[in-house]
Amino acid sequence: LKFDGLAINLRYEDGVLVQATTRGDGETGEDVTQNVRTIGRIPLRLHGEAPPLIEIRGEAYMRRDDFERLNQRQRDKGGKTFINPRNTAAGAIRQLDPAGMVDKKMSFFAYGLGETRGWAQPATHSGTLDAIAAFGVPVDADRRVVQGADGLVAFHEEIAAKRDQLPFDIDGVVYKVNSVALQQRLGFVTREPRWAVAHKYPAQEQMTVLRGIDIQVGRTGKLTPVAKLEPVFVGGTTVSNATLHNEDEARRKDVRVGDTVI
Repeated sequence: LKFDGLAINLRYEDGVLVQATTRGDGETGEDVTQNVRTIGRIPLRLHGEAPPLIEIRGEAYMRRDDFERLNQRQRDKGGKTFINPRNTAAGAIRQLDPAGMVDKKMSFFAYGLGETRGWAQPATHSGTLDAIAAFGVPVDADRRVVQGADGLVAFHEEIAAKRDQLPFDIDGVVYKVNSVALQQRLGFVTREPRWAVAHKYPAQEQMTVLRGIDIQVGRTGKLTPVAKLEPVFVGGTTVSNATLHNEDEARRKDVRVGDTVI
Protein backbone atom coordinates (compact mmCIF):
# COMPACT_ATOMS: atom_id res chain seq x y z
CA LEU A 1 0.00 0.00 0.00
CA LYS A 2 1.12 3.58 -0.60
CA PHE A 3 0.96 4.97 2.93
CA ASP A 4 0.26 8.66 3.41
CA GLY A 5 2.90 9.68 5.95
CA LEU A 6 6.58 10.60 6.13
CA ALA A 7 9.37 8.40 4.72
CA ILE A 8 11.90 7.38 7.39
CA ASN A 9 15.23 5.50 7.23
CA LEU A 10 16.10 3.46 10.38
CA ARG A 11 19.78 2.56 10.80
CA TYR A 12 20.51 -0.43 13.05
CA GLU A 13 24.09 -1.38 14.00
CA ASP A 14 24.49 -4.80 15.66
CA GLY A 15 20.71 -4.80 16.09
CA VAL A 16 20.53 -1.45 17.93
CA LEU A 17 18.75 1.62 16.49
CA VAL A 18 21.47 4.26 16.19
CA GLN A 19 19.94 6.78 13.78
CA ALA A 20 16.65 7.72 12.11
CA THR A 21 16.49 10.19 9.24
CA THR A 22 13.89 11.63 6.87
CA ARG A 23 14.35 11.10 3.13
CA GLY A 24 14.89 14.81 2.50
CA ASP A 25 15.93 15.45 -1.11
CA GLY A 26 16.94 11.80 -1.64
CA GLU A 27 20.58 12.42 -0.65
CA THR A 28 20.43 14.47 2.54
CA GLY A 29 17.69 14.12 5.15
CA GLU A 30 17.04 15.41 8.67
CA ASP A 31 18.18 13.52 11.76
CA VAL A 32 15.00 12.71 13.71
CA THR A 33 16.39 9.94 15.95
CA GLN A 34 15.15 11.30 19.28
CA ASN A 35 11.58 11.70 18.03
CA VAL A 36 11.51 8.29 16.33
CA ARG A 37 12.68 6.62 19.56
CA THR A 38 9.32 7.61 21.10
CA ILE A 39 7.32 5.62 18.49
CA GLY A 40 6.43 2.48 20.43
CA ARG A 41 6.00 0.31 17.32
CA ILE A 42 9.61 0.85 16.22
CA PRO A 43 11.92 -1.54 18.10
CA LEU A 44 15.02 0.04 19.65
CA ARG A 45 16.67 -3.39 19.31
CA LEU A 46 15.94 -5.91 16.55
CA HIS A 47 14.72 -9.41 17.40
CA GLY A 48 16.85 -12.46 16.66
CA GLU A 49 20.28 -12.47 15.06
CA ALA A 50 20.70 -9.03 13.53
CA PRO A 51 23.38 -8.15 10.94
CA PRO A 52 26.26 -5.73 11.69
CA LEU A 53 24.42 -3.05 9.70
CA ILE A 54 20.94 -2.81 8.24
CA GLU A 55 18.94 0.24 7.19
CA ILE A 56 15.19 -0.33 7.13
CA ARG A 57 13.06 2.09 5.17
CA GLY A 58 9.39 2.78 5.73
CA GLU A 59 6.66 5.27 6.55
CA ALA A 60 5.85 6.96 9.84
CA TYR A 61 2.13 7.70 9.94
CA MET A 62 -0.77 8.42 12.26
CA ARG A 63 -3.78 6.11 12.49
CA ARG A 64 -7.17 7.74 11.95
CA ASP A 65 -8.43 6.86 15.44
CA ASP A 66 -5.28 8.31 17.07
CA PHE A 67 -5.70 11.46 14.94
CA GLU A 68 -9.35 11.82 16.01
CA ARG A 69 -8.41 11.38 19.69
CA LEU A 70 -5.69 14.03 19.34
CA ASN A 71 -8.13 16.51 17.78
CA GLN A 72 -10.75 15.79 20.45
CA ARG A 73 -8.18 16.59 23.15
CA GLN A 74 -7.34 19.81 21.30
CA ARG A 75 -11.04 20.76 21.13
CA ASP A 76 -11.56 19.94 24.81
CA LYS A 77 -8.85 22.39 25.84
CA GLY A 78 -9.83 25.03 23.28
CA GLY A 79 -6.71 24.51 21.20
CA LYS A 80 -6.14 24.46 17.45
CA THR A 81 -7.18 21.25 15.68
CA PHE A 82 -4.97 19.53 13.11
CA ILE A 83 -5.90 19.34 9.42
CA ASN A 84 -5.06 15.74 8.50
CA PRO A 85 -3.05 12.75 9.79
CA ARG A 86 -0.27 13.09 7.20
CA ASN A 87 0.67 16.71 7.97
CA THR A 88 0.36 16.02 11.70
CA ALA A 89 2.71 13.02 11.45
CA ALA A 90 5.27 14.93 9.36
CA GLY A 91 5.21 17.91 11.73
CA ALA A 92 5.52 15.72 14.83
CA ILE A 93 8.50 13.74 13.50
CA ARG A 94 10.39 16.92 12.56
CA GLN A 95 9.67 19.02 15.68
CA LEU A 96 12.67 19.99 17.79
CA ASP A 97 11.39 18.84 21.19
CA PRO A 98 10.72 15.07 21.51
CA ALA A 99 8.37 15.82 24.45
CA GLY A 100 5.83 17.07 21.90
CA MET A 101 5.58 13.51 20.51
CA VAL A 102 3.95 12.17 23.66
CA ASP A 103 0.36 13.18 22.77
CA LYS A 104 0.81 12.36 19.06
CA LYS A 105 0.65 8.59 18.93
CA MET A 106 2.57 7.53 15.84
CA SER A 107 2.84 4.26 13.93
CA PHE A 108 5.25 2.83 11.36
CA PHE A 109 5.32 0.35 8.46
CA ALA A 110 8.54 -0.87 6.79
CA TYR A 111 8.58 -1.34 3.01
CA GLY A 112 12.22 -1.69 1.96
CA LEU A 113 15.95 -1.53 2.64
CA GLY A 114 18.78 0.98 2.51
CA GLU A 115 22.41 0.03 3.17
CA THR A 116 23.20 -3.42 4.59
CA ARG A 117 26.44 -5.09 5.65
CA GLY A 118 27.11 -8.69 6.63
CA TRP A 119 23.60 -9.87 5.75
CA ALA A 120 22.46 -12.26 3.04
CA GLN A 121 19.37 -10.50 1.73
CA PRO A 122 16.61 -12.84 0.52
CA ALA A 123 16.37 -13.16 -3.28
CA THR A 124 12.93 -11.52 -3.44
CA HIS A 125 11.33 -8.34 -2.19
CA SER A 126 8.52 -10.32 -0.55
CA GLY A 127 11.13 -12.46 1.25
CA THR A 128 12.93 -9.31 2.38
CA LEU A 129 9.74 -7.91 3.92
CA ASP A 130 9.13 -11.23 5.69
CA ALA A 131 12.69 -11.04 7.10
CA ILE A 132 12.16 -7.43 8.26
CA ALA A 133 8.95 -8.50 10.02
CA ALA A 134 10.88 -11.32 11.74
CA PHE A 135 13.25 -8.65 13.14
CA GLY A 136 10.21 -7.19 14.94
CA VAL A 137 9.68 -4.19 12.64
CA PRO A 138 6.01 -3.71 11.58
CA VAL A 139 5.19 -4.63 7.96
CA ASP A 140 1.64 -4.22 6.66
CA ALA A 141 -0.19 -7.50 6.01
CA ASP A 142 -1.92 -6.14 2.86
CA ARG A 143 0.82 -7.20 0.43
CA ARG A 144 0.82 -9.85 -2.24
CA VAL A 145 2.90 -11.41 -5.00
CA VAL A 146 0.86 -11.49 -8.23
CA GLN A 147 1.50 -12.35 -11.87
CA GLY A 148 1.10 -9.90 -14.76
CA ALA A 149 -0.97 -6.78 -15.30
CA ASP A 150 -4.26 -8.52 -14.50
CA GLY A 151 -2.94 -9.47 -11.06
CA LEU A 152 -1.87 -5.88 -10.40
CA VAL A 153 -5.22 -4.41 -11.43
CA ALA A 154 -7.12 -6.97 -9.33
CA PHE A 155 -5.08 -6.02 -6.24
CA HIS A 156 -5.60 -2.29 -6.93
CA GLU A 157 -9.39 -2.82 -7.14
CA GLU A 158 -9.46 -5.05 -4.04
CA ILE A 159 -7.70 -2.41 -1.94
CA ALA A 160 -9.90 0.37 -3.39
CA ALA A 161 -12.99 -1.52 -2.18
CA LYS A 162 -11.71 -1.63 1.41
CA ARG A 163 -9.82 1.68 1.48
CA ASP A 164 -12.41 3.39 3.69
CA GLN A 165 -12.24 0.55 6.23
CA LEU A 166 -8.46 0.78 6.66
CA PRO A 167 -7.39 2.31 10.00
CA PHE A 168 -4.93 4.64 8.20
CA ASP A 169 -4.79 6.79 5.05
CA ILE A 170 -3.38 5.56 1.75
CA ASP A 171 -3.37 7.30 -1.63
CA GLY A 172 -2.66 4.29 -3.83
CA VAL A 173 -0.77 1.03 -4.13
CA VAL A 174 2.83 0.42 -5.23
CA TYR A 175 3.84 -2.25 -7.74
CA LYS A 176 7.37 -3.60 -7.31
CA VAL A 177 9.48 -6.11 -9.23
CA ASN A 178 9.85 -9.02 -6.81
CA SER A 179 13.29 -10.27 -7.90
CA VAL A 180 16.06 -8.37 -6.08
CA ALA A 181 18.52 -9.25 -8.89
CA LEU A 182 16.19 -7.64 -11.45
CA GLN A 183 15.73 -4.61 -9.18
CA GLN A 184 19.51 -4.12 -9.15
CA ARG A 185 19.71 -4.41 -12.95
CA LEU A 186 16.89 -1.90 -13.43
CA GLY A 187 18.43 0.62 -10.98
CA PHE A 188 17.25 4.17 -10.23
CA VAL A 189 16.46 7.42 -12.01
CA THR A 190 17.62 10.12 -9.55
CA ARG A 191 15.79 9.06 -6.35
CA GLU A 192 13.02 7.05 -8.08
CA PRO A 193 13.52 3.30 -8.63
CA ARG A 194 12.82 1.94 -12.13
CA TRP A 195 11.54 -1.26 -10.49
CA ALA A 196 8.64 0.34 -8.59
CA VAL A 197 5.64 2.39 -9.70
CA ALA A 198 2.77 3.92 -7.76
CA HIS A 199 -0.82 3.49 -8.95
CA LYS A 200 -2.77 6.21 -7.17
CA TYR A 201 -6.48 6.48 -6.42
CA PRO A 202 -8.53 9.53 -7.38
CA ALA A 203 -9.08 12.01 -4.54
CA GLN A 204 -12.08 11.04 -2.44
CA GLU A 205 -14.94 13.53 -2.67
CA GLN A 206 -18.50 13.70 -1.34
CA MET A 207 -21.26 16.29 -1.61
CA THR A 208 -23.08 17.60 1.45
CA VAL A 209 -25.12 20.59 2.60
CA LEU A 210 -23.88 23.61 4.56
CA ARG A 211 -26.30 23.84 7.53
CA GLY A 212 -24.84 26.80 9.38
CA ILE A 213 -21.81 29.01 10.05
CA ASP A 214 -20.51 29.44 13.60
CA ILE A 215 -17.79 31.77 14.83
CA GLN A 216 -15.07 30.06 16.87
CA VAL A 217 -13.16 32.17 19.39
CA GLY A 218 -9.53 31.11 19.89
CA ARG A 219 -7.65 31.58 23.17
CA THR A 220 -5.98 34.74 21.77
CA GLY A 221 -9.37 36.16 20.80
CA LYS A 222 -8.98 35.33 17.09
CA LEU A 223 -12.35 34.75 15.37
CA THR A 224 -12.62 31.91 12.83
CA PRO A 225 -15.82 31.12 10.91
CA VAL A 226 -16.61 27.38 10.89
CA ALA A 227 -18.97 25.73 8.41
CA LYS A 228 -21.38 23.27 10.04
CA LEU A 229 -22.01 20.51 7.50
CA GLU A 230 -24.55 17.74 7.18
CA PRO A 231 -22.24 14.91 8.39
CA VAL A 232 -20.70 13.00 5.47
CA PHE A 233 -18.33 10.01 5.41
CA VAL A 234 -15.28 10.65 3.22
CA GLY A 235 -11.65 9.58 3.35
CA GLY A 236 -12.29 7.15 6.17
CA THR A 237 -13.75 9.73 8.54
CA THR A 238 -17.04 11.54 9.16
CA VAL A 239 -16.73 15.25 8.34
CA SER A 240 -19.16 17.68 9.98
CA ASN A 241 -17.07 20.88 10.27
CA ALA A 242 -14.83 22.85 7.90
CA THR A 243 -13.02 26.07 8.72
CA LEU A 244 -13.70 29.11 6.53
CA HIS A 245 -10.53 30.87 7.69
CA ASN A 246 -9.70 32.21 4.21
CA GLU A 247 -12.15 35.12 4.02
CA ASP A 248 -11.25 36.09 0.43
CA GLU A 249 -11.89 32.53 -0.76
CA ALA A 250 -15.18 32.25 1.17
CA ARG A 251 -16.33 35.53 -0.42
CA ARG A 252 -15.16 34.49 -3.92
CA LYS A 253 -17.12 31.23 -3.69
CA ASP A 254 -20.07 33.08 -2.12
CA VAL A 255 -20.42 30.45 0.62
CA ARG A 256 -23.90 30.59 2.14
CA VAL A 257 -26.09 28.51 4.46
CA GLY A 258 -28.10 25.99 2.41
CA ASP A 259 -25.41 25.62 -0.28
CA THR A 260 -24.39 22.18 -1.52
CA VAL A 261 -20.62 21.83 -1.17
CA ILE A 262 -18.01 19.25 -2.24
